[in-house]
Amino acid sequence: MHGKLLILFLTMLILAGCRNDPNSFDQEATELALYRSAQSNLLSGNYGDAVTKLQLLESRFPFGRYAEQAQLEIIYAYYRSSQPEAARTAADRFIRLHPQHPNVDYAWYLRGMASFDEDKGIISSLIPTDSTKRDPGAARNSFNDFSQLIQRFPNSEYAPDAQRRMRFLKNLLAEAEINVAEYYIRRGAYIAAANRGRYVFENFQGTPAVPEALGIMVQAYRLLELDELADQSQLVLTTNFPNHGSIDSDGQFRKQSSEKRKGRSWLNILSFGLLGRSETAAP
Repeated sequence: MHGKLLILFLTMLILAGCRNDPNSFDQEATELALYRSAQSNLLSGNYGDAVTKLQLLESRFPFGRYAEQAQLEIIYAYYRSSQPEAARTAADRFIRLHPQHPNVDYAWYLRGMASFDEDKGIISSLIPTDSTKRDPGAARNSFNDFSQLIQRFPNSEYAPDAQRRMRFLKNLLAEAEINVAEYYIRRGAYIAAANRGRYVFENFQGTPAVPEALGIMVQAYRLLELDELADQSQLVLTTNFPNHGSIDSDGQFRKQSSEKRKGRSWLNILSFGLLGRSETAAP
């Protein structure tokens, strides 16, 4: 009996010693201070320092009270510090490690936003370049990420904004396909141009690029002397878009240059067509 009491007494002393361990207290204080400092950096817009402190927080306290939250907030810090690849990697990691987290939809949203803003650098903020002539890879990635967000979390607070951005991206991707098709027309690759036009017609219904796609199909099929296919495409165009610029007053198709279709700014003229194309409006 006395032996059991002695063991119980020693156990209580050990537990009390752990609670009073100054190193344990210092670790908790350091973790909290580091987290609060990172929060202060985020609120003040000092995202570079926030990234550094969140990285340190996770490395020093991987199982701490704030480690999970730090993994989520570093996605935002990477995104706001113009590090899209790091933001996507951090989002992927969070989604993989915490698929049931109540804020995992935010990770999907930030992943889409990182791709959405990837090609907006200092040059595009100073010079109005045409986003449809840039590589649409990031736009496709962003569209897919927002689509995943809406499918997985239809009631997410971020879903409405994701839907608006998807509509913008759909228009952008369709216009990018039109630019490629016009390039093929100029190069004499009429089959490739017709295929691009058909792809836009079949996959981007509801966008302003659909009548342009039909016009390209008509033009390409005429040049290929495939009159039956040209007539079919022209019938769809005149029936659904009778006021389109490629349809004259008699309802006949007329070739329309891409520059006339888009319009040219003074910057576009001075730069010999390299700069100054009208930008599709962002949401």
